[in-house]
Parts: sequence; structure tokens; C-alpha cells
Amino acid sequence: MWVCELGLVPYAQAAGLQEQLRCLRQAERIPDTLLLLQHPPVYTRGRRSREDELSLGEAFYASRGIEVLCTDRGGRVTYHGPGQLVGYPIMRLSDVIGHLRAMEDAIADALALEGLQARSRASEGPDFTGVWVQERKIASIGVHFQRGVSTHGFALNVTNDLTPFSWVVPCGLSGVQMTSVAAELSRSGRDPGTASLEHLSEAIAANLCMLHHRDPVQVAQSELALALRGTDLRAAA
Repeated sequence: MWVCELGLVPYAQAAGLQEQLRCLRQAERIPDTLLLLQHPPVYTRGRRSREDELSLGEAFYASRGIEVLCTDRGGRVTYHGPGQLVGYPIMRLSDVIGHLRAMEDAIADALALEGLQARSRASEGPDFTGVWVQERKIASIGVHFQRGVSTHGFALNVTNDLTPFSWVVPCGLSGVQMTSVAAELSRSGRDPGTASLEHLSEAIAANLCMLHHRDPVQVAQSELALALRGTDLRAAA
């Protein structure tokens, strides 16, 4: 699996990149690919979102510098912002539910390395998909599946501001408390400054590859750009 770190990328740009990579993956021109990145402030509305989940209105959100965009992923409304680790696995799959559970496990195992006990609540229904620390949600998950290839993925709150979650109904769950790695470290009396996107991205990428029986191959942005232009880089994997 190619693993590529992209830094801070506007949501619409990342969505377009995923579409390009999905087409290449469907044509067997690239291997499975994991994009790791962050987004500027944005609310995204999944396919099951309702109007009342953004009750304060787009003018309110715009005044605080937050875009509101629709997306083709599953799930409902969520927030993305700097300090949140976002992962988009573009993968050929036969078991989408298994893919959701693998992302949850990969994240929970990475958080365990930080001393945080996290878990899946998938058995409680589709709205509870994601990763939780006790009853607090720390990571959201939503995917789109087309012609055998999955796009979108997970968003793990690491050091990002959690306030924007309070202005919407996150994941369609009224009253849900969102949390982050930094917040949980602070809650347990540890230094929240030790929360590291870099370490977590490395651990989650390794875990996800292991769970899907893939070998991780680091790919630079320049190499990914070559693949998008038609250069065959599969030998590198």
C-alpha cells in the first residue's frame, strides 16, 4: 500500500484527488493508497445528513471561517480542522464492513500506544461507527464505495479545537461529547503537548496495512503526482 503524507489540503481539493486515485485504482494502474493529511476548517455533510444538524446556519459558520460542503461519503455531519489527522484509504475491497472495523481497530491500537483505552461501538448501530474513549467520540469514520474501490476514511481528533463540534450535531448524535488525544491526555493528568500527529499517523498506517495484509511503501507527493500524470510507479511498491 502506498502511504503519502500531504500536509494541509483544502477539502474540495482532497476530494478531487481521491476521485482521480479511485479511477486509477479501478483501472489497476496504482496499488491501494493511503493519504494522510489535515484540512482547513470545514463541516462536511454525509449522505445521511439532515438539515437540523447544522442548525445555526451557514452564515454563522462562515463568520467563523468554516466552510460547509456536501460529500458522497456515508454518515452525517462532521468537522475537520487543523490538528486533526485525516486518513483516506483508496482501496480495492470486497468487505466494506470489515474495512470500517479495520480502521477502528487500527486507530484504537495506535491510541493504546499513547496510553489511551479506545474502543468501537459499532454493535450499537451505524451512527456509532468510529472510535470512542469511554462515551466520548475521538474519531469519526465514513466511506464511499464505487466499483469495488473505497474512498474517504477516518478523522482522528489529535490537537484540534473541539469547539466547532458544539455548533452542530456531530455524526447525527445529539448530546455526544467529542474529545481529542490532547484532551484525553490532559484529563488523565498528562502533558497534552505530547500528542503527536506524526507518531499517530505512522502507527495507524502501519496498523491498517497489517490488518489488510499489505506492505506499506512511503510515497512522496512528487511521486504521487507522477502517477496522476500516467507514470507507472507500481514497481516501487
